[in-house]
Amino acid sequence: MSPSPYAVRVSAPAAKVLDALPEHAVDTVWDILTAAADDPFGFRQFDTDDDEGEDVRYAAVGQLSVTYWINRPLHSLTVLNIVWLG
Repeated sequence: MSPSPYAVRVSAPAAKVLDALPEHAVDTVWDILTAAADDPFGFRQFDTDDDEGEDVRYAAVGQLSVTYWINRPLHSLTVLNIVWLG
């Protein structure tokens, strides 16, 4: 049995960005977050030697990037920032 996906929470600043995005960009954000919820450490980071910051992850797909924090004790992700270059 595989572990359950992490719960996803969106911070207030990230929610404002999400609300302003076009529908196709919102769909992409949720695709990224679905992948992150299944494997929070699956997005490779630029500095793989940074053990202190390993719980803050940056996931980028095309023109869209999502920064999220992994809360291990609560088994959840909190979206900190969303950037769309559209």
